[in-house]
Amino acid sequence: MQYSILGSSGLNVSRVCLGSMTWGRQNNQQEANEQIDYALSRGVNFIDTAEMYAVPPTPGTYGTTETIIGHWLAANANKRADIILATKIAGNGLSWIRGGADITGQAITASVEASLARLQTDYIDVYQLHWPNRTSPHFGKHWPGRIQFSDVDTEAHIDQMLEILEALSQCMDAGKIRHFGLSDDTPWGIHQYCRLAEMHNLPKPVSIQNEFNLLHFKDWPYLIEHCVHSEVAYLPWSPLAGGALSGKYLNGAMPEGSRWTLSQRNGLFRQNAKTDAAIARFVEIAHEHNITPSQLALAWCNQVDGVTSTIIGATSLAQLTEDIDAFEIGLSEAAVVAITETLKEYPSPF
Repeated sequence: MQYSILGSSGLNVSRVCLGSMTWGRQNNQQEANEQIDYALSRGVNFIDTAEMYAVPPTPGTYGTTETIIGHWLAANANKRADIILATKIAGNGLSWIRGGADITGQAITASVEASLARLQTDYIDVYQLHWPNRTSPHFGKHWPGRIQFSDVDTEAHIDQMLEILEALSQCMDAGKIRHFGLSDDTPWGIHQYCRLAEMHNLPKPVSIQNEFNLLHFKDWPYLIEHCVHSEVAYLPWSPLAGGALSGKYLNGAMPEGSRWTLSQRNGLFRQNAKTDAAIARFVEIAHEHNITPSQLALAWCNQVDGVTSTIIGATSLAQLTEDIDAFEIGLSEAAVVAITETLKEYPSPF
């Protein structure tokens, strides 16, 4: 396993980050335990979760994943120091989480306490804002005209950001969190948090996790350049495009129990003729180079300049093994050329 420094935090994290959003919906406690144990045996030391999980998010599954991780930590207290544990506070819009309200300083304080209780730990290594209070061009809203940036009250959002930073700083001073990160945000969001942190001597974000894969790479190059020069670690989520890049949904297939058989959310299942054509070509390239389509997609993410750690998710140990193996694969020049030509042919199908 290879490791990288997580932004300006000084934390040394594995290039593989174990995602957990299926735990509590598609996976039970025993299966989650097996995934954690196996990942640790392969050198993974970075686990990502969220108060909102499991997914698809529902009132009944809220907090379930953190609770499952908490049970594992309680049974393996001697391993807590070996893990970089990241979780997230949900943003606005979910009626069963703080009435769907914005993230505020008060919400940060209360949510940190609740996550600590569910996780059965004294501290969270990286506490992340799951999505910003303003509408951002994520979850399929990246096409021109989908949202109006000029409708945003800039100063009001900057004031909210400062209040959030002050609350995060208080949690850090109390030893409840070590660092904080962003998720589903933009270069403007990163810049404002870094600027406010410097102006007010407050903690700066050490990471951001955004959707990034062979079908959806809008963060390259501008946001990722910002991350590199601001010492903000870039963490791709959905590197397999919700499993689509495995090829398992081609030709209308819908494997039983797969993610796309669950309820649609936020327009993430963006299947169309162009995505299918791109995926079919990536499948061919993978087979030409004697690796699986999933491994091709993950190995590509891993070699993108500026990527610190890629968040993977699996519902079986077989999938988890295949995925972790991908990070030991160095793509050949011929494979990279073939991938690049396909990206040019299908520049943003997802």
